[in-house]
Amino acid sequence: MITVVGECLVDLIEDPSGEVIAHPGGSPANVAVALARLGQPTTLLTQLGDDAHGRLLCAHLAGSGVRLDAASVPDLAGTSVARTRVGADGQARYDFSIVWRSFPELSAVGLGSRCLHTGSLATVLGPGADDVLALVRDRRATTIISYDPNCRPSLMGDRTTVLQRVEELVAASDVVKVSLEDLAWLHPGREHGQVGREWLDRGATLVVVTRGDGGAWAVTRRGAVQVDARPVQVVDTVGAGDAFTAGLLAALDQRDLLDAARRAVLRDVGPDTLAAVLAEAAHVAAVTCGRRGADPPTRAELAADQPAVTA
Repeated sequence: MITVVGECLVDLIEDPSGEVIAHPGGSPANVAVALARLGQPTTLLTQLGDDAHGRLLCAHLAGSGVRLDAASVPDLAGTSVARTRVGADGQARYDFSIVWRSFPELSAVGLGSRCLHTGSLATVLGPGADDVLALVRDRRATTIISYDPNCRPSLMGDRTTVLQRVEELVAASDVVKVSLEDLAWLHPGREHGQVGREWLDRGATLVVVTRGDGGAWAVTRRGAVQVDARPVQVVDTVGAGDAFTAGLLAALDQRDLLDAARRAVLRDVGPDTLAAVLAEAAHVAAVTCGRRGADPPTRAELAADQPAVTA
């Protein structure tokens, strides 16, 4: 079981022609859906309103096989919404209206899960972000922690304050996935390899940097590897990073590397295995880029598209 903690919202996606379509979204929710479609038993802790958008999201999660955690808090202010504009180049740009409240009770969240994943707005926006950090720290001893900063500068506020929280979470996490775009905001002018190795020193076990059409790079204490992006006709990039994260976690789990008792094995994972894991994650992201909206593939769709590299 993988437990995902974070925002679930409706993406109102406006294409270059001006047409607006409502899609389920939110980075952590996208990861949960992608994991479930890949056959991973997945639970999501989130906050939803009792409104039409909330019902749309509940149906979407259930339809993909995601279980909603009982501690999820109804957001009486309404379900969070993001407006996404997709340019002629296929790149997505975001505008958010989101509320992230405190959780009254988290003592049972993630118990028995092999992995707890979180990231993006849920780890930064108050007051709920403090609860998320406390949960991550509490579960670290018995659970593999996965974290994706997935920065939204227009919503997250002061960069220095956000960076402090990011580095607190990096220190409490095993698997950290971050994009070049995130790093350009968090650490402007710095080389991603230098930051990745610093994050290992802070406490992370594996750091993965996605580089768009430049592929992906990862580092453990055994060294660094990189893989190329898979060729794809890009429809849009909405949810691609989240699909990569899900593919990464699924590939690690298939190799029995999402196990806190085997953290030392993950720390010492060899370059061939790590490259294969990245290639599988890139495959999931590539298929998602070939579709409109955050619509990650199932395991069967991946196999039909073309088997990913295994090790």
